[in-house]
Amino acid sequence: VQLQASGGGLVQAGGSLRLSCAASGITLGHYVVAWFRQAPGKEREEVSCINSGGASRYSTDSVKARFTVSRDNAKDAVYLQMNSLKPEDTAVYFCAAVHSEYATCGHPSHSIYSYWGQGTQVTVSS
Repeated sequence: VQLQASGGGLVQAGGSLRLSCAASGITLGHYVVAWFRQAPGKEREEVSCINSGGASRYSTDSVKARFTVSRDNAKDAVYLQMNSLKPEDTAVYFCAAVHSEYATCGHPSHSIYSYWGQGTQVTVSS
C-alpha cells in the first residue's frame, strides 16, 4: 500500500495550492484521511481530516477559514485546497489514512493512521 501526496510548491503569501492524496493498494473511499504538516523544528500537527462519508474537521479556525478538505470517490482521491496561504503555512504536508472501521476524524492519536504518504513541500514566501 502506498499513499502519494502531491501538489506542493512555492507560492507567494495570499496564493493558493491544491494538494492531492492518492493511494495504491487500497480503496481510499473506505478510509478516513487526514492531512498533517510538519514545519522545520516543530512537531507534526494535524491540519484537517475527512471521514469516509465526507464529514470534515479542521485543526484551527484559521485553517478552517482558508482550507477545504474534500474527496472524490470516483477518482479515489482526497484533496486539500489551501487559499490565502501564509508564510506560517510553510511545511511538509502529509496525508495519512486509516480504515473507517477503526477510527473517525478527531481521534486523539496520530498512531491510529495505518498508512502515510511521503509528504509534499509547501513553501509560502512573504
